[in-house]
Amino acid sequence: MPRQLSLTEDLVARVEREEVDPGPDKSLVELTPGEREAFARSFLKQIDGQPFRVFAYGSLIWKPAFEHVEARRVVAHGWRRSFCLDIDRWRASPEQPGLMLALEQGGSCNGVAYRMPEDDRLGRMLRLFEREVAYHEDMPSVRWLTVRDGAERFPALAFYCVPRRDPYYIHLPIEGQAARLARACGHVGSGAAYLRNTVEHLEQLGIHDAYLWKLQALVAEEIVAIHHGPPHGRAEEV
Repeated sequence: MPRQLSLTEDLVARVEREEVDPGPDKSLVELTPGEREAFARSFLKQIDGQPFRVFAYGSLIWKPAFEHVEARRVVAHGWRRSFCLDIDRWRASPEQPGLMLALEQGGSCNGVAYRMPEDDRLGRMLRLFEREVAYHEDMPSVRWLTVRDGAERFPALAFYCVPRRDPYYIHLPIEGQAARLARACGHVGSGAAYLRNTVEHLEQLGIHDAYLWKLQALVAEEIVAIHHGPPHGRAEEV
């Protein structure tokens, strides 16, 4: 019997609203096409002809937006999911900042390794970079992780692996994370929807993340408190 999320679609709908895209952060330095290509070539060189895989731990699980020929459940040791990427765009606004998932050092993280087709490796890397890394400030958080599927180990590219002492990441207690995610919404949707989608798809893969499970329950409680009562007069049980 699948677990029932406390963070229901009805509760998420209470957070959703129309927001205008405030545009890119003027304080960040955008990558030029030439710089992005140089980075892409550099990352491909690091795996020296090995299969090109991408490690998905959040939205790439439920919205990969790229072609792949294989998806394998894997674990990355030494990293864990964390809502610590401080944002005021996309799923947040300058008036109501939010959070996105990243990987912090310590623990382990179960996710999916997507293997890319062998043709046009550079073009595929460039399209990934165009989606995930727009600024120079993003590049220190991109790296190859060693992931495992049983006894087999191989590299997979991961985005937003938190560098130490990086000003773009914020480390809030889980209650503070819930407070932001229960309120933040941007022009592409809400933080609550992002959290629900991630937890739901992880559960479908048989991956139970205790941290995200607790967080979704806290976000549900926060939304109920903000909007003065549960949908239809009751809250769903965890």
